[in-house]
Amino acid sequence: EVQLVESGGGLVQPGGSLRLSCAASGFTFSDTDMSWVRQAPGKGIEWVSSITSAGDRAYYDHSVKGRFTTSRDNAKNTLYLQLNSLKTEDTSMYYCKGLIGGRETKGQGTQVTVSS
Repeated sequence: EVQLVESGGGLVQPGGSLRLSCAASGFTFSDTDMSWVRQAPGKGIEWVSSITSAGDRAYYDHSVKGRFTTSRDNAKNTLYLQLNSLKTEDTSMYYCKGLIGGRETKGQGTQVTVSS
């Protein structure tokens, strides 16, 4: 069974940091490009970042570039998103996502709330 389980979200003050994790199982993680997306209340899903299967290239939306860093550990089947210099507008549910077995699959999400 394919599973993506996000963790690491929480409440943080503006300017703070968090590290999100996505534990993957049930498929060949090291062969799969992965992404992070987010969804704020009442808004559509927004792409945040993607990383190649080998982890050698990462891409970012302009709104997070320079503040967020995507990485992965293929030995641990885990995807990461380091969030620095957080802003109130980063408040969202964050999901990891991949094209797995021909289907776009995402986890249940982890909530990030940025507030003073």
